[in-house]
Amino acid sequence: MKNKKSQYELFREKVKIILYGTNTILGRMFDLVLLGLILLSVLLIMLDTVEGINSKYHSQLWICEWIITVFFTIEYILRIISIQKPVKYIFSFYGIIDLLAVLPMYLSIFFPGASILSIVRALRFLRLFKILHLPQISHQSMQLKEAIDASKEKILVFIYFVLVSTIIIGSIMYLVEGKESGFTSIPMAIYWTIVTLTTVGYGDISPQTPLGQFIAALVMILGYGIIAVPTGIVTAEFAKKSLKNNAVNTKKTCRNCQAQVHFDSAKYCYECGTELSNN
Repeated sequence: MKNKKSQYELFREKVKIILYGTNTILGRMFDLVLLGLILLSVLLIMLDTVEGINSKYHSQLWICEWIITVFFTIEYILRIISIQKPVKYIFSFYGIIDLLAVLPMYLSIFFPGASILSIVRALRFLRLFKILHLPQISHQSMQLKEAIDASKEKILVFIYFVLVSTIIIGSIMYLVEGKESGFTSIPMAIYWTIVTLTTVGYGDISPQTPLGQFIAALVMILGYGIIAVPTGIVTAEFAKKSLKNNAVNTKKTCRNCQAQVHFDSAKYCYECGTELSNN
């Protein structure tokens, strides 16, 4: 019994080295094969939706998709049994993605067409950063994540303002244009407002009266500003995070706002713009 347990532990260690050891030869080979299968799987799913290819090679595509699904299923199970804390992996970001990569094919047994959802396997390409060991990209992604977290409250307030604006503008357009121009209801007018604000402009509904066209022109101009605002918020926070990370060891302190993180060559405070002393 003891011998069996030791063999099982040895098996777990070998599996762990292959699945998680990106620095080992076997680990890197497995990761490259895995990425190749992910790419092949995504291509198969896309080709299966092409009518001409599907009618001729549906069976072959279906068999290949199931073979890849079985491989991913075995890999998912091995990842769980090879680590000390499997629950941590199961509920982690990559663990959830790995599970979602295999579920659609099994669901397609009961719900035909669900196999298309297997396209989420493309998310597994995020492992590429870990496999290739790109610390700069990982560092930049962390800075971007921190910038989005820092600006999410401002963005939520901005989205709230946009939603209120679309309701008001949509209601006005409903009153101005009416059912004759396609604005059959306030929800339909709000739909037109959202499409116009986002500068998409499907053209299925358009104002016909001079006043409605004037309001539409203002909404179009406002749309460009709306696109720029959240981008500017995140960019400002990203620049601030980059500044703090790159100048964390400097000792310059602003006499106005007491901000302590600056480049050695900085002449003005990044927070309030006050001129910095040379001391």
